[in-house]
Amino acid sequence: MNAKLNRTTFLEPCYTCHDVCLCLLCVQDEGAYQEIPITHHVKEGCEKAEPSQFELLKVLGQGSFGKVFLVRKLMGPDAGQLYAMKVLKKASLKVRDRVRTKMERDILVEVNHPFIVKLHYAFQTEGKLYLILDFLRGGDVFTRLSKEVMFTEEDVKFYLAELALALDHLHNLGIVYRDLKPENILLDEAGHIKLTDFGLSKESVDHDRKAYSFCGTVEYMAPEVVNRRGHTQSADWWSLGVLMFEMLTGTLPFQGKDRNETMSMILKAKLGMPQFLSLEAQSLLRMLFKRNPSNRLGAGPDGVEEIKRHTFFSTIDWNKLYRRELQPPFKPAAGKPDDTFCFDPEFTAKTPKDSPGIPPSANAHQLFKGFSFVAPVSLEESRSAPICVCVRCQMHGGVAQFADVYELKEDIGVGSYSICKRCIHRVTAMEFAVKIIDKSKRDPSEEIEILMRYGQHPNIITLKDVYDEGRFVYLVTELMKGGELLDKILRQKFFSEREASAVLYTITKTVDYLHCQGVVHRDLKPSNILYMDDSGNPDSIRICDFGFAKQLRGDNGLLLTPCYTANFVAPEVLMRQGYDAACDIWSLGVLLYTMLAGYTPFANGPNDTPEEILSRIGSGKFSLSGGNWDSVSDSSKDLLSHMLHVDPHQRYSAEQVLKHSWIALRDQNPHFQLTRHEAPHLVKGAMAATYSALNHQTCKPLLEPVAASSLAQRRNMKKLTSADMS
Repeated sequence: MNAKLNRTTFLEPCYTCHDVCLCLLCVQDEGAYQEIPITHHVKEGCEKAEPSQFELLKVLGQGSFGKVFLVRKLMGPDAGQLYAMKVLKKASLKVRDRVRTKMERDILVEVNHPFIVKLHYAFQTEGKLYLILDFLRGGDVFTRLSKEVMFTEEDVKFYLAELALALDHLHNLGIVYRDLKPENILLDEAGHIKLTDFGLSKESVDHDRKAYSFCGTVEYMAPEVVNRRGHTQSADWWSLGVLMFEMLTGTLPFQGKDRNETMSMILKAKLGMPQFLSLEAQSLLRMLFKRNPSNRLGAGPDGVEEIKRHTFFSTIDWNKLYRRELQPPFKPAAGKPDDTFCFDPEFTAKTPKDSPGIPPSANAHQLFKGFSFVAPVSLEESRSAPICVCVRCQMHGGVAQFADVYELKEDIGVGSYSICKRCIHRVTAMEFAVKIIDKSKRDPSEEIEILMRYGQHPNIITLKDVYDEGRFVYLVTELMKGGELLDKILRQKFFSEREASAVLYTITKTVDYLHCQGVVHRDLKPSNILYMDDSGNPDSIRICDFGFAKQLRGDNGLLLTPCYTANFVAPEVLMRQGYDAACDIWSLGVLLYTMLAGYTPFANGPNDTPEEILSRIGSGKFSLSGGNWDSVSDSSKDLLSHMLHVDPHQRYSAEQVLKHSWIALRDQNPHFQLTRHEAPHLVKGAMAATYSALNHQTCKPLLEPVAASSLAQRRNMKKLTSADMS
């Protein structure tokens, strides 16, 4: 037997598939090698699946028993849908492994829950077994969150609550999960959890029946699992406590220098309770860490309701949580649907190939009788799902070069550290834009991460591909065929307040979304706001060029959740962040002024000197009389005065702009057509002069570091106060 520490499964090494939706673990159940009966069959009216129906896109993981691929369904109602396809070689599986595989498939057939990974198909060929599962493009993001993001108790509470609902659903089906740990918790693109890996789960266990197998990851095992005296579903609530402790402190509650010492600590050691945790958190931990499982919270007749009623969860609306209506604390940088950059490059760089399986023994097919399955619900759901035609991402491990995939065309724009060109995909002939960044002049990593994390927003430019080729990085995005917002508006001879308010609403709503996520754009000049197409519809507006954008981070480099920012970030950092956000609003004010007046507020023309422009900006004075202003509503003038206020602390936030009556009641704004008097090129020249003056006045502001706080340093805390545990 191989015993591995630090979150690897004890007894025999698991054949994990590296950051995929499901892993099958080889732990035998005290000599129980008998076949577990499969009672589920293909339902009438549902198509059977076979390997030829799936296009292999990428290798996501590989183990001694098989591979996991990213695949696209080629036919049927769900054609175009992406899945993770686990392929297991029958000849490589021992009998007990086959039992585990069938148990896992059987459990997944039963389970249909928003926080549990879904099995869509299961089928077999002569030599192989196939599991077709949800493809969660975040990979094992949850494992990395504690290393990348600072969480508050409120953030941890959200994840624990979703986990509690998932575990309760399994318990209601008579299933003990038995292997709760960060590696088995995945995040979907929205940030909700998905529980996975049912190779150790035990079916048909209720409160009166016990399982006796010694399985799971040692550090997360309940005492009754360690001492092999039999365990029930209550063991999962102990593991939830371990996970809670780890997320709040960054350390495990019981971890010795080796396996035996760890097990001894689980059975006997006192819990070191960090005193920086709230009283509610400490109380919940103590009630989950009861060594007598019958005394453990959640083990009583009310089950999970005992946990839901605990004061730690008093702010959770459980109904909204189940309906996925609560905002997750953190959105993974998941990118587009078929991105795989969260997976190990060792595998994603490989050519996807499903090799022929070794013929199994004569009786192998009987061992897997009843394995095949089709999820009819998934077929119904997928009928309305759009077919994915995205270009496959070459990021992190892709072997192709940009020029192999795209043909460069004419320049679109040129900057000091980058150039933007039109390009054409060589296979599909689809048009895109590519931003070519010189890494010797600017680090593009923040821009790439922001676009991957937030580019799925309908009004933020979508990142399609990233190629890192030494000195230059190629960012392939959708092509903005409609051109710059200001160009289109200025080309119109007439423009009404109602049209202007619709445009401002769309842009401000997007900026508010970014600000709420701790992201400031810091370069919202009109040339970075474009139309996706020629429709002129506000919905086709995209905010582009995140080269100066910043995400709020702590002094340790970790990203900060909105909750952490609100409660624990040093005032000077919030002031810096608030200043940057106020600059975004000021830029939108300049845009609104220009849309209504037909000229810019602080520059009379392209030949104004930077000193003249900066003097006018610094005075905070701008005209709201004469010309179009004699016809513009007082409500729009009031909003403008707040958006262009010289004091950033008194300037409106994005949320306040959206609540202003001129925006909130935009359908009631005047239809009166405002006339354009100045030539468009003069207005654009004045706008360019304004931002050129600002850029020469001061360098782009940088975020200050977070002052050291006890919460920020908690992960390094080693000295804990002891607390008794019953």
